[in-house]
Amino acid sequence: MTLLQQHYDQYTAEDRHVWQLLFERQLQALPGRAAPEFMEGLARIGFTADQIPDFRQTNQVLRRLTGWELVAVPGIVDDAVFFGLLAARQFPATTWLRKLAELDYLEEPDMFHDVFGHVPLLTNPAFARFLHQLGHIGLRHAADPAAVELLSRLYWFTVEFGLIRDAGSGAARIYGAGILSSAGETRYSLGPEPRRHSFAVENVLDTAFRKDVFQTDYFVLDSLDQLFDTLPEVQRQLRAVSIGVEV
Repeated sequence: MTLLQQHYDQYTAEDRHVWQLLFERQLQALPGRAAPEFMEGLARIGFTADQIPDFRQTNQVLRRLTGWELVAVPGIVDDAVFFGLLAARQFPATTWLRKLAELDYLEEPDMFHDVFGHVPLLTNPAFARFLHQLGHIGLRHAADPAAVELLSRLYWFTVEFGLIRDAGSGAARIYGAGILSSAGETRYSLGPEPRRHSFAVENVLDTAFRKDVFQTDYFVLDSLDQLFDTLPEVQRQLRAVSIGVEV
C-alpha cells in the first residue's frame, strides 16, 4: 500500500474550527474520566485547541519518547497492512476531519479520532510496547480469519474501548481512543447503563462487538502493564483456533 502525505496547508477554516470545537469539548469532559496516563500523554505530545497537529512535529516527539510515528492513510487499511505498520512502530492515521454537521457520529474514524484519541498513549512506553508486540502477533495470523477476529476483539476492547482502574480510588477511567474521542461515550461508558467487567483475556476474546452503537460491555484493566502481560495467553488462545499457523 502506498502511504499518503499530510498536506497541512490544505486544511480549511472549517477544519480548524472543527478541531477546536472537538478538542475543547473533550478537554472539558475528560478530567476525572480519562486515565491519568492519557492526560499525561496529551501534555507530552503538546496538542492544543488552536492548531491541527502537524504529523512532522508529532513524529519528532513520538520518535524521541517511544520510537513510534504516525503514517498517513486514506482510511481503514486491511489487516495485514495494519498489523505490519504496528510491528514497524507506525500508527496509521487519516488526515481528514469530519464536517460541522458530523461532530457526534461518523461511520469511519477521522483524524480527531485517530490522532487525539490514539496518539497521547503512544507516548507511554508500556502501551507502546503492547501495541508493537500485537502487530507482530497479528502479522503471524493475518491469513487466518478466525484468529484475526479474536485479535479484532482484543484491539476493540482495549485500544479502542478500554477502561482502567484508577490506582488511587479504584474507579474506572478511560484509555480507549473510541471513547476518548466521543463526547457521548465518554460520559456513557462510566455511567450506570453499561456493564463493566474485570479484564480477562478469555472473556474479551469471547465477546463480539458492534461498531454502530455505544458498547454494552467494557473491560477494566488494573494497569497498562497488564496489556503486555496478557499476550502469552492471547497467543495460546490463537493457537487453539488456528489450523496450521505457527506462533
